[in-house]
Amino acid sequence: MLHVISRRHFLTYAPAVFSIAAWLKAAAASPAAGIIMTVNGPIRPSELGVTLPHEHVLVDFIGADKVSPNRYDEHEAYRIILPHLLSLREKGCRSLIECTPNFLGRNPRLLQRLSLAAGLHLITNTGLYGAAAHKYLPAYVQQETPEQLAGRWVAEWKNGIGDTGIKPGFIKSGMDKGPLSPLQRKLVTAAALTWRQTGLPIGIHTGDGAAAQEEAAILKEMKVPLSAWIWIHAQNEKDLAIHDQLAGAGAWVSLDGLSKENAQDYITRLTRLKQHGFLQQTLISHDAGWYNVGQPGGGQFRNYNYLLTAFVPLLKQHGFTEADIRMLTVENPARAFTIQPQPAGV
Repeated sequence: MLHVISRRHFLTYAPAVFSIAAWLKAAAASPAAGIIMTVNGPIRPSELGVTLPHEHVLVDFIGADKVSPNRYDEHEAYRIILPHLLSLREKGCRSLIECTPNFLGRNPRLLQRLSLAAGLHLITNTGLYGAAAHKYLPAYVQQETPEQLAGRWVAEWKNGIGDTGIKPGFIKSGMDKGPLSPLQRKLVTAAALTWRQTGLPIGIHTGDGAAAQEEAAILKEMKVPLSAWIWIHAQNEKDLAIHDQLAGAGAWVSLDGLSKENAQDYITRLTRLKQHGFLQQTLISHDAGWYNVGQPGGGQFRNYNYLLTAFVPLLKQHGFTEADIRMLTVENPARAFTIQPQPAGV
C-alpha cells in the first residue's frame, strides 16, 4: 500500500508557502528578496533543502502535434511514480526540479498531486523545447515573434498554466548542437524577454559548448545576467575550457545524467570545477525518472536515489567536504532557482 501524505501533514514537513503579494511587499523593502515557485505556491529559498535540479516525472516523446494527456491514464502514472518520490524523500531529498516542458508531457496537476502525497517540493516550468530538430515545437512558433512567445510564457507566470492556477518556477528550453537554428535563436530571445518581465531563471538543454556560447551571447545582448541562465547538460561538452569561460562569466554549469556508470567522470569534472573556483556555480542531477507515455506501464522507471545514496559518499572519499556537498545539493540549487523581482526599466 502506498503511504500518502495529506496536505496538512505536507505543510508540517515544509513551512507553509506565502503569497506573491507578501513577496512583492518584501521585495519593495529589500531588493535582495526572492522566492522559489513550487507547484503549491511560492516558498523562501531557505525552505528548498536538499534538491535534485534536473529530473523528470513523466515524459511523452510522441511530438508536439500528437501529445495529449488523453494518451495515458493519469491514475496509473500517479501510482507508479509516487513510490519513487517517497523513496527519494526517505533518502533526505526535499525538492525536485521537474524539467519536462510543454508539448513534451508537462502535467502541473499531476505534479501538484504527487508533491502533496510525497511531501516534496516540485517545481515546473514555462517555455518551449527546441532541440530534437524542433519535433516538440508547436506550429505557432514558426509565425510568432519572440515577443509573442514571451507573452505566452509571462501569462503562465501571472495567471498560472492553463486553468490550473499552478505557476512555473523557471523557463525551460532546449537546443541542439551549435550553430543554433533561427527557431532556436528565437526561443532564447523569448526566454530573455520573459526573464526581463518575470525574473524566472532560464534553464536550457544544450547540445554542446558551441550552442552554449551562442546562447550566452544572445542573453548578454539582451542584458540578461548569465547568473540567470543554467547551462543544462554541460557534461556533453568535452572542452572543459568552455566550462571555465561561461562559469567565469557567471553562468550555472549543470552536470546532468549522473549514474553509476559515469560517476568517476563526474568526480573528475567536479574536482576540476572546485580547483578552478567554480563549484559555487555548479549543479548536479540524474536526468532520471520517468513514466514514459506510450510504453506499457510507463516503461522502465529509473529512480532518483543514486546521488544521495552512493555519489555523496564517493565525493567524500575524493576529498569533498560537508560544506562542498551542502553547496552542491542545497545552496546552489536554491540560488539558481531563486526568482528575483525585476527593477523598473529592465
